[in-house]
Amino acid sequence: MEYVRLGKTDLLVSRTAFGAMSLKDVPDANAAAQLIRRAYDAGINLFDTSRNQSDSEKLLGDSLHDIRQNVIVATKTSAPSGKEVLRDLDESLNEMHCDYIDLYQYEIDHFMPEKEGADGIYSTLLNLKKAGKIRHIGVAAEDYETAGKVVRSGMYETLQFPFCMISPVITSSLVDLCAKSDMGFIAMQPLCGGILSNIPLAFGFLHQYENVIPLWGARTVEELTQILYFNDHPPVVDDTFKQDVEKARAFFN
Repeated sequence: MEYVRLGKTDLLVSRTAFGAMSLKDVPDANAAAQLIRRAYDAGINLFDTSRNQSDSEKLLGDSLHDIRQNVIVATKTSAPSGKEVLRDLDESLNEMHCDYIDLYQYEIDHFMPEKEGADGIYSTLLNLKKAGKIRHIGVAAEDYETAGKVVRSGMYETLQFPFCMISPVITSSLVDLCAKSDMGFIAMQPLCGGILSNIPLAFGFLHQYENVIPLWGARTVEELTQILYFNDHPPVVDDTFKQDVEKARAFFN
């Protein structure tokens, strides 16, 4: 497994990360635990979930609690006020059997919490970081303009944004902007929410970007095994590969 620096967080994270949101589609807790531990045994150390998927938080926490010190746990909140951020964090810590969250991300739509915002969101996040309950602060966004504003603000350490081989070409400018700003870039939906089925093509496309950490949401051991195979044997990005990507883009777009 290859490990890279996640921007200004200075966290060394596995270049292949585990998106635990997909655990909601796993048949039972035993199957979820098998997936998570298989990922861990293969060297994956970044596991991402969200308070909006409380079942996934619990499954993740139950499976990682005995090796908590060896992994990087990321979760999210979309609470509308500082007070509710505190509530969400307490619930996340309880569900995941944690004393702290390594990367706490604020989920936004077209709104970015400001430093002196009346909602108290950003000041609460800073206070939680000072108290050691969260180690790093990031944002998860799906709107391009808002994501750009987040990166340019310099207030956050990571950006999580949808990115895959059929994403709008302009999305790569966010990847470049994050690199220039020393901000970690976490790619959500590397298979475009299940639309894409060609894992080697999808994996190879994202592997071109050294500062991009894709969150692979495997639902079965077979899916995870395939992802791990291409992690160990990245597809060769040659002219034929690029042509295949362009064909896929043309088909879906």
